Amino acid sequence: MTPDAIRKVGQLRQEFYQRFTAAMNVPVNISSAYTGNFSIASWIDDSYRMNYVCIYACAAPDALILERPLLLRVAINRGAGAVSATKWGKSCQGLNRSWQFELTLLPEEVLDFLPWVVHLIKSRSKEAALNIVVPPHPIDFKPSYPRSFDNAWSHSAGSKIATQFLS
Repeated sequence: MTPDAIRKVGQLRQEFYQRFTAAMNVPVNISSAYTGNFSIASWIDDSYRMNYVCIYACAAPDALILERPLLLRVAINRGAGAVSATKWGKSCQGLNRSWQFELTLLPEEVLDFLPWVVHLIKSRSKEAALNIVVPPHPIDFKPSYPRSFDNAWSHSAGSKIATQFLS
């Protein structure tokens, strides 16, 4: 990744986590980034399971391909293998493996999607019928297996990457 892309991802991640912490209305722990790993925001749900959200670049310009678009992924309960439930104490019943979600976006869309992501999480944690509000930008679900809706891309992120492959 180029230094500019690294800086942009870091700034967006920090701002997203700060706003996410305020919007969740539950204690949220923002881990420090370790060498080679990115920071995550984690919380305990009503079932005493640890959940986490992480933001990382899934495509980025680098020294070889400067024209590659910067695409970010907001991953919920997915993509952070080094997550440890031990720091949450004895009340934590382990990681929530009952659901996962990934959303791929352009950098300028990440903060727009924050309320939508929080609503999605709160709907899932209450185990209520999934009542999703309209996203701030159009999205396409990309099922990882039949009848699964655990992966979505914004239209603009999908168009950007498609254009890159066709060029």
